[in-house]
Amino acid sequence: MNDAPSPRCVICPRQLLDHETGRYICLPCEHRIDQDLRKLAGPAGLYARLCLRIQPGRGGSDGPVVSGTPGRQLPGGEPLNLTANGGIVSDLETWVRDWATYGLATIGTGGRLQHRVDQAITTLRLNLPHAASRHPALDDFSKEVYKIRAQAETIISGERAPRRIPVTCPCGTVRTVTLDTDGFQCSGCGTEYGHSEALRLTVAERRAA
Repeated sequence: MNDAPSPRCVICPRQLLDHETGRYICLPCEHRIDQDLRKLAGPAGLYARLCLRIQPGRGGSDGPVVSGTPGRQLPGGEPLNLTANGGIVSDLETWVRDWATYGLATIGTGGRLQHRVDQAITTLRLNLPHAASRHPALDDFSKEVYKIRAQAETIISGERAPRRIPVTCPCGTVRTVTLDTDGFQCSGCGTEYGHSEALRLTVAERRAA
């Protein structure tokens, strides 16, 4: 009798089904990553919309200014930092170069920043199904793509990012959640927590402190 534990997705971590054998991530997580990437690309995507929040300098200044409510600190970092060379485009191209070492991507040919962003996203989306079973760092990739997408959406909407709170499972595993978290499955012991159970973990941790 084989008592070996069933493989789990390195992201969620849901137990992999029979048709997901040999993969690092489950199909739902692959779909979520693809959707995050898709939202960033194109003339109506999040990257292009971030660029629209940067307006030419006013009042004789040659530098760019960020649009928004006067005197209000935009959440999630300045749009200029994210849209410039070294921001989102560099983050995505770093992953393209990394995937290329696994034979999972072709490095782009350069060009304007929007073109480079779209080119990197197209490459990553096209090769994501193959990376699902060949790239061991998909958890890190997933977290970074989610962070980029969430940060861009927060800036565009002008809303404050949800507060992230570390909670501790009785097994000792620490997980970060927000007040909007639906729930999670502990990666240490496999226990599943709903929204209210996750928040109770947080309260218990604070009382014990």
